[in-house]
Amino acid sequence: MSFRIQPAAPARPNRCQLFGPGSRPELFEKMATSEADVVNLDLEDSVTPADKPQARRNIIQAINDIDWGKKTLSVRINGLDTPYWYQDVVEVLEQAGDRIDQIMIPKAGCAADVYAVDALVTAVERAKGRVKPISFEVIIETAAGIAHVEEIAASSPRMQAMSLGAADFAASMGMQTTGIGGTQENYYMHREGQKYWADPWHWAQAAIVSACRTHGVLPVDGPFGDFSDDEGFRAQARRSATLGMVGKWAIHPKQVALANEVFTPSEKAVTEAKEILAAMEAAKAAGQGAATYKGRLIDIASMRQAEVIVRQAEIIAGV
Repeated sequence: MSFRIQPAAPARPNRCQLFGPGSRPELFEKMATSEADVVNLDLEDSVTPADKPQARRNIIQAINDIDWGKKTLSVRINGLDTPYWYQDVVEVLEQAGDRIDQIMIPKAGCAADVYAVDALVTAVERAKGRVKPISFEVIIETAAGIAHVEEIAASSPRMQAMSLGAADFAASMGMQTTGIGGTQENYYMHREGQKYWADPWHWAQAAIVSACRTHGVLPVDGPFGDFSDDEGFRAQARRSATLGMVGKWAIHPKQVALANEVFTPSEKAVTEAKEILAAMEAAKAAGQGAATYKGRLIDIASMRQAEVIVRQAEIIAGV
């Protein structure tokens, strides 16, 4: 292992990020009382250009007036290739109170994109005397973003989370699909007369997880477009969790419970992890570097794996 210690990601629950358009303020109270760990109030894709000024005002009022509980409260600004993003940052940070936690930066293509937002946020914070620093989440949804994913993860001390935006990512990569996440009909292997569907997002997710874990950032899976397909959502969420992602977006309220279900370690998993830790402690006390647990070898690497599960459960429980 490198002598440079891998930094820990923020110790906060991030199982589900529930999105809502800034142009639909009637949804905000329901979002605030939902079971989502993170609420993303959106100024980007879900808001038409004509509605963006009012959407900003709606979000500012909601940040100031609504009780968001313990949720991480995030605002997705418009992309840096638009004329809207600087007003999103300035108006929200100048007019909203300290309850806002995070700004989500879409279509981040390089570290310089994050630097640009960081510079503006820092200037507003200093000018207004804001005490609580704003954190960042970026969305990887372009070919440039995935090519520069590690430099983006390391781009700012404000960085706390990174998501995969499958739809725009597919478009940027020239992928022949109109699906948002999940397996794709033509992405399959054929063997002995049977089709086997693979996961076309796997490699991008793995790259995001690797960059995030290297630099102490939370890796998050993005949207699953077919909100009528609960089992499809679960399947993708389970793959993402297995790869090391900590949560997933919800673009429909029904997806909140599904994300929480998958990204909350089960009682069985936590019990097994604790048993592995106990078995290894007993082995160390006996002067041994390995032990046997349920017929399989466990060692120090097994302890590290078990510690991930136990710590995740503690964070979710609020320990």
